Amino acid sequence: MIWHCGRYDFDLGKPLIMGILNVTPDSFSDGGEFLDPAAAVAHGREMVTQGAAIIDVGGESTRPGADAVSPDEEWARIAPVIEALVEDDICVSVDTRHAEVAARALHAGASVVNDVSGFRDPAMIEAVRRTGCGCVVMHMNGEPKTMQDDPVYEDVVAEVRDYLRDAAAALEAAGVDHSRICVDPGPGFGKTPQQTIELMRNLHEIVHLGYPVMVAASRKSYVGYAYHVEEPHERDVASAAEALLACELGASVVRTHNVEMTVAALRDLRPAVLLGLGSNVALVAEPGEETEAKIAQINLAVGQLCALPDTQIIDMAPFYESEPAYYTEQDPFVNTVVLLRSGLPPKELLGYLHGIENSLGRVRERENGPRTLDIDILDYQMYVASDDELTLPHPRVCERDFVVKPLLDILPGWELADGTPVGRVPEDARVGAARRL
Repeated sequence: MIWHCGRYDFDLGKPLIMGILNVTPDSFSDGGEFLDPAAAVAHGREMVTQGAAIIDVGGESTRPGADAVSPDEEWARIAPVIEALVEDDICVSVDTRHAEVAARALHAGASVVNDVSGFRDPAMIEAVRRTGCGCVVMHMNGEPKTMQDDPVYEDVVAEVRDYLRDAAAALEAAGVDHSRICVDPGPGFGKTPQQTIELMRNLHEIVHLGYPVMVAASRKSYVGYAYHVEEPHERDVASAAEALLACELGASVVRTHNVEMTVAALRDLRPAVLLGLGSNVALVAEPGEETEAKIAQINLAVGQLCALPDTQIIDMAPFYESEPAYYTEQDPFVNTVVLLRSGLPPKELLGYLHGIENSLGRVRERENGPRTLDIDILDYQMYVASDDELTLPHPRVCERDFVVKPLLDILPGWELADGTPVGRVPEDARVGAARRL
């Protein structure tokens, strides 16, 4: 996935780091440290040398209970910092709720607008519409002054997801290209620590929207709550751990105070691995219950996947029923796609998968023939290979409807490790027509 931000195009095949630069007297963890423009510019440059690709410059604190700042005062704080960093050819993001400030920053050379109010203001949409800048759409329940006054949700994950979906759709309807938009679920903004933890542990649901997802956990109160660290400045280790967890769940942009520590933590990010699972032989099934039995067999395999070493299931697509492909004289299949993060090398992983197939009665008498369970490695992030034992990406991914549909349910716009877009083959040209159960 490429995130287009003005004259910068960022390949999000690996996480992108955005360094936080608060030019404010009252931000919750570093208020006043970089209010002096020279100190702010020096810190921005330092974060770039440590691995930040973008510097996010803000002139208004949006901590819970913070008082609003006028656009003129906000701009006066950040203008010299943005201008100096742009002069250094650094990609600058402006962190603002005010359309006037965003417009001035873009005119001064900023390439991203990070709007904590989620582009609610039509004037903000107009400010970014024709510029080509990147846009970060954040969820916030209410305003900074009052957002922590007893926030209530029936389903925080679904409500935040749907808000971001609708806000991003409004930007696209106004003429902002899909490739310019990044979404941020807004941890701690109008959410209790418990609500935020529930949201962040289900971040893959936000990934389903098909936009780059930002993790902005750095030094947040929920991190202090979850890791029992009271002082914001002492939350950097925990914040880096949260960043790693979020990236394993699918986040691709990390907004952080401590760039160096975050970069170090992300070295432990395991490759994403996509598996295709299918079954069309039910070993034990009452008449009329064959589909349920096939699903049960796949679920047994998923249970065994949970026990693989150095491996975690991140997401699983809905089940699909599909027509048999290639060898058509057999019963319909049930299929799904599972997303893993795994430290197992591909061929070692393949050995474990064969063991799971065998344990569930897999018979290999006929190519593409009936089977109780089939597990294919579809894609292994950053790994392209072909030999007699294993070819990656799987050469038939894009032609199989029963793979493409569930895969794109959980990873819209996914490109395989060799750069091939999964959805490149039209539906009517695929084999194994599939329908969602």
